[in-house]
This record gives sequence, C-alpha cells and structure tokens, in this order.
Amino acid sequence: MSLSASAVALLGLVAWTLLLVFLLVNLRGLLVMSGRMAVNAFAADGSNTPGLGRRLARAHANCVENVPLFAAALLYAMVTGQTQITDPLAPLLLGARIFQSLMHLISTSPLFVWLRFAGFLAQLVILAWWLLRLAGWV
Repeated sequence: MSLSASAVALLGLVAWTLLLVFLLVNLRGLLVMSGRMAVNAFAADGSNTPGLGRRLARAHANCVENVPLFAAALLYAMVTGQTQITDPLAPLLLGARIFQSLMHLISTSPLFVWLRFAGFLAQLVILAWWLLRLAGWV
C-alpha cells in the first residue's frame, strides 16, 4: 500500500508528538529516579522542570495544541478525495513542525524564538491556504 504525502504528513505529525511525549516521560522518569524531583512535583506546563525539560514540555504542549488543526485538514482532504490540494505542501508542513519543535528544544534566545516563529508561521500559512482551497474559495 502506498501512502499519499498527506497521509505521511499526518502520521508524521502524530509520530513527532509521540516522540516528544516519550522524551518528556523519560526525562521526568530520570529526574524522579535520581531523587532530583518528587514524582508528584511536576507542574503540568513544565515550569518547574529544569532547562531542557521546560522547553520539551512546551514543545510537546505546542504540538498537542496545534497538530489537531493540521490533522483535521489532512483528514478532510483524505476522506473527500482532495489530497491533490494537500499533498504538495504536506511534507513542508511536517518539516516546519519538526523545525519549530527543534528550535524550541535548542534554545530560548531571541534568534531561536524568531526561527521557531518562522516555522510556526509557515504552518499557519499552509493551513490557511489548504482551508481556502478545500472550501473552494480559491
């Protein structure tokens, strides 16, 4: 079975989010097992997790907040047989999502915040374009 670019992007978005949560769970597990944090001490937003842990929690939360929007558009295109609209930009969307998360994980310096924003903006533009095309307005 051959997957369309839209299907690959959809599965890639889910897999990336899953990878981030696995990394977060492992990091938290290491903090608990090393005695550096109590098992019930983690703030949901990661604000009390040191360094990379805070950024990892935010990168994961950002995926959980935004991936459903992209998934809905991709699924709609797939179900209605309109992947010719989403296929060309689907790999770019997935790449922009991974890029945004990686920038989030690497640093919170102004340069990396701008790079992260550029990745996010690319995703929003792609989503808006898809919605206009899928609705038949363009």
